[in-house]
Amino acid sequence: MKFSFLSLFPQLIAPYFTDSILKRACEKGTIEFECINLRDFTSPPHFKADFAPISGGAGQVLHLEMLALALQNFRDSHIIFLSPCGKPFNQNDSLRLSKKGHISFVCGRYEGFDERAIELFADEVFSIGDFILTGGELGALSLADSIARQVEGVLGNKDSLKGESFESYLLEAPNFAKSSPKVEKILQDSQKLQVPSEYSKGNRSRIADLKTNLATAKTKYFRPDLYITLKVQSTAYKPKSAQE
Repeated sequence: MKFSFLSLFPQLIAPYFTDSILKRACEKGTIEFECINLRDFTSPPHFKADFAPISGGAGQVLHLEMLALALQNFRDSHIIFLSPCGKPFNQNDSLRLSKKGHISFVCGRYEGFDERAIELFADEVFSIGDFILTGGELGALSLADSIARQVEGVLGNKDSLKGESFESYLLEAPNFAKSSPKVEKILQDSQKLQVPSEYSKGNRSRIADLKTNLATAKTKYFRPDLYITLKVQSTAYKPKSAQE
């Protein structure tokens, strides 16, 4: 899997790949990345990347000519623009995109892109939420991280991908680390924070059932929107006799 990041500030991108899991994946050759400076596709003497909007008003817009010159080199990749107008990115998108061989992220700045660049070059447009950032770099890194961990060989233990949040519209069940005397001391006066005893009894079937119930309760409390979707989907896929 190869990731290309097209940005006016590529120095913001590279450090994210110099530590932890993604660093090891790069060293193994499981993933690779490159940072492209969009300003390299501007013209002297000023190398101007942004221009005032035709409609007037505050802010500057990334120029179509610069974007076109840059993106013509990436037509063989899957080109993603990061923009507030995009579809909210989710776990299913992550799984789907992890099958691609090469993804290029176009990171916006200022008032965004000349809209015609999106129409000409975008394979998909994504948003990471209903809020505004100063640039698309953080959004692109968020998507790249989520996609990369789905690529085989990136995570040390492939079982880490099982039972994660958003599978089947559920948040992941609560997790607890193994205890220690210091932890026991911290919790000695708080019976409400004891780990469910079933977790330590070794019965995998009962633990799985408990985790499903806890995941459902957690989703209902923290993400009622997901819980509603879960209930709708559960009803939709029940045999008719089970619904009656």
